[in-house]
Order: sequence, then structure tokens, then C-alpha cells
Amino acid sequence: MSPFENISDVYAVYIQHPVISKWLAIGLCISLLLNTYLFNASKQQPKVIIQKVIERVEVPVASKKQERSITKPAGKKPSKKHNSHSGVIRTLDEAFSLLSTPEVLSDEEIISIVQNGKMAPYALEKVLGDFERAVHIRRALISRDSITQSLEGSLLPVKNYHYDKVMGACCENVIGYMPIPVGVAGPMNIDGDLIHIPMATTEGCLIASTARGCKAINAGGGAITIVTADGMTRGPCVEFPNITRAADCKRWIEQEGEAIVTEAFNSTSRFARVRKLKVALAGRLVYIRFSTTTGDAMGMNMISKGCEKALSKIAERYPDMQIISLSGNYCTDKKPAAINWIEGRGKSCVSEAVIPGSVVEKVLKTTVAALVELNISKNLIGSAMAGSVGGFNAHAANILTAVYLATGQDPAQNVESSMCITLMKAVNGGKDLHISCTMPCIEVGTIGGGTILPPQQAMLDFIGVRGPHPTEPGANARRLARVICASVMAGELSLCAALAAGHLVQAHMAHNRNGAAAAPAAATIQASTPPATPIEKESPILGSCIKS
Repeated sequence: MSPFENISDVYAVYIQHPVISKWLAIGLCISLLLNTYLFNASKQQPKVIIQKVIERVEVPVASKKQERSITKPAGKKPSKKHNSHSGVIRTLDEAFSLLSTPEVLSDEEIISIVQNGKMAPYALEKVLGDFERAVHIRRALISRDSITQSLEGSLLPVKNYHYDKVMGACCENVIGYMPIPVGVAGPMNIDGDLIHIPMATTEGCLIASTARGCKAINAGGGAITIVTADGMTRGPCVEFPNITRAADCKRWIEQEGEAIVTEAFNSTSRFARVRKLKVALAGRLVYIRFSTTTGDAMGMNMISKGCEKALSKIAERYPDMQIISLSGNYCTDKKPAAINWIEGRGKSCVSEAVIPGSVVEKVLKTTVAALVELNISKNLIGSAMAGSVGGFNAHAANILTAVYLATGQDPAQNVESSMCITLMKAVNGGKDLHISCTMPCIEVGTIGGGTILPPQQAMLDFIGVRGPHPTEPGANARRLARVICASVMAGELSLCAALAAGHLVQAHMAHNRNGAAAAPAAATIQASTPPATPIEKESPILGSCIKS
């Protein structure tokens, strides 16, 4: 009997049994229901899984976006989370009542508070506690109140700046910051040290020209510098009832009163020390020029404090004296003045170098005789014809101001600081060139002012003069002044060489123009104006910006 027939007999026996047949029917029904449920469940399962996957992906993405919106660069005060996109619109009084918790207010609500005179714009940083948010809101306020209304969406950068260091020290009503490109000239051998010179400028060819001067000076053995005087000045103005009393005060300060005035001034600071007092009369007016050391600070605030104390001491002897101004322009600060040129202000420096004749010809593309003649005719006689005060140079202000901007100095002091006389002379039988720059008014510091900002500190570190000198107060500031004086000499040398060789305009046309912008204009000019003579193949341009 076959297996199939055996199974058929067994099935026939059980299917006919009254009890077993009922259980078989019940099992078949249960199986049918279970299979139907599982089939329907299998249809819904992919949708559930997809939904769970979406939820797991969306939550981290949203949290990361929130983290990015409140993350600040290292070293800055963390930004507080604020409700800048809230849909809740509060009344002015409601918003003002929540000003103690500004993070719950939207930017528009804070703008409304300021616009309605409930808070001063200058107080945004203090009230909000979030410097970058304060700058954003101030930009919006100023933009909406301006003629052009362009500031709010302008390209002036805002993010990632050290506003915590700026506030109360460097700038007020801040709306952003102004990036200036920083380049480097050198290294230059200055007093035996190879020093790179950071320069912040938007003038093309300036750094390249200075670098060429550095190369020529290095080839001659480097630059030597000295500091001949160190004394920041402040010149108060006082008035007396008559010229007799004014003259008596002048005599007293210059004689027995000098020690009393000096002691009073020196008592106000550990570093400020009176070096010299110069008194001048104009009718009943008396001008007292304090010249003092100020350590590694530029020192204007320090010396002003000392002058106030000294004047109070003078007033004890002369109660009829009237203080007209703490600064009577006899200093003189940020203005051209012969007194600074003659007496000096800040650091008085001199730099010199000897350039071999072969280097003058190879690197500078000119001759010693041509440079000497140009310097006399331009820098000396030409400046004298113009009635210049301290302007016996080619472009000392260019180099000095670029270094000032890079190192956090006061750029307005370039007016007197860039006073310079450049001298050139043929030496060693007329074969070599001796060049010197004398600058009596370099006003610099390595602490205070803009030197507290991290980018400027980085450049001071780069030179090796950041902060106060650990053992000799004032040494870092004097070293910075010497570096600037030597750098000015490099710039003077290169520019004068370009002028002597007649390469200045050619160099700037070739290297100080944006090629993308200049090309279409040049093509238009060439197409509309055919050359009068056949164009010859030009030789390489040799000038102040050419790599030689």
C-alpha cells in the first residue's frame, strides 16, 4: 500500500469522528483569523517604522540648530537664549516689565522699548548681557532711523568679535567691526634681530615696496636704531589776573617749585615720572608742558591724571589761578606742531643703514648718485619750499600708520608721529649709500588702548613686544618705536628708488589694479583708440612693487 493511500485512510477515520471533526473545524477558523490579522499588520508596519525613523532624525537636527544659534567662540561671554522669533506680541508696558529677563523678549520688543524712550541705546550691552545681540539690535535701530536704512542688512561684519573687550575701553555705540587686511614685510635685520613687520593697509604695493627696502637693507648688514629721548607730553593752560602773577608762576615752577610740582605729579602713578617742565607765557595765559616717562603705555590718560594733581598743587600757592584747559595744545597731540619736531614727544628715534652700491643697482634698480640727488631735491628742498613741519620725507606716514593699525596704536597720532627727516649720502668713496631716518615723535605703547584686543595683541606678540616688559618698564614700547623707525627707513628707501628710476607709476598700474575690474576697461579703451605707433613688446617693469 502506498503512503498516499495510508494518509487517505487516516483522514477518513478522523474526519468522520464526531469530536475530532469539531476541533479540526475550530482550529481552521482560528488559523484563518490569525492569518488575516497578521496580513493586515504587515501592511501597517513599514509606515510605523518610517515615522519612528523620521522622529529620531528630526529631534537631533533641531537640537543641533538650537545649539548653533547660542554657541559663541571660545573666550567670549556666552550668549543667552532669547525669544527672537516668538509669535507672542506683548504690549510696550508688558515688554518693559520683563526687561529684567531680556532673554524672554524678542528683538523687536526690545527695539520698541528703545524707540519709545524706555531705554537708552548705549545701555543695550548692560541690560541684555549679550554683547553680540546688543550690536544687532543697535544696528536695526540706527538703520531704521537713518536716511538710507541700509545698515541693518549691510556687509559690515558683526559676528565673532571680542565685544566684551571693546565695551568701556575702545569704542562706543558699536555696530560691528571693520576688517582691514594685514600683510607682512621682511624679515628685516634690526639691531641684529630678524623681525617681521606686520602692516594693516588697503593701499596696494605698500607692503611689497617696504619688503623690497628690507631686502636691500639686509643685504647691507641690517639697520641700526637708537632711542634718543622718551617723554610723553601734556600742556595745560592756566590764566592769571595779570602778567605779573603769570610771570611769577613761571619763575616759581622753573626754580624752587619744580620739585614740588614734580613730586605731586609722580605721586599719581608707579610709572609716570616727570623728565622736563617747559613753561611759556602768552599775555596772562601760562602754558606748562609736562614731559614724562610712562612705562610701556602710550600714556595720555596716565599723564593727564598727573597733570591734574600737579595743577592742584600749583593752585595752593596761586589761589587766583584759573585752569582754562587740562590740554592747552602746547603738548601737542594729533596736530602738526614745531614744538614736537624740536622738543620731541613720545619716543625719539633714529635709524641708519649702509647699502652697498651693487645692491642699490641690483635690488633697487637705480644708482647711489641718483638717490642722493633725489633725496636732496625732493625730501629736503621740496619740503622746505612747501613750508613743511617735520615732513622732510617721502611717505613715512604710510608705513607708520600701517604698523599702528596692526598693533593697536592710536592711528590719529600718525599726524605728529610720522614727522621724519630722511637723509641720504654717498659713502666709501661714493660707492655705497648711507641712509638715515630721524623721527622725534613716535607715540606708541604695548599696553592699554587698542593693544588689549586679541588680534592686535597677536601682532605685538609676533614682533615680541606684547604687554609690559617684565624687568625694565618702557623697554617694550621703545623697542616697538625702533622697529617702526627702521621700517619707515625701508619704505623710504624703496619709494625713493622707484622715483629715481621713474618706475612708480608703471609699478602701480601693473600691480595696484584689480585685474578683473581693469581688464574690461582696458579692452574698451584699446578697441576705441587705436595706437598711434606699433606696440612693441614691453620689457619687465622695474619699480617699487616688482620682485627682484
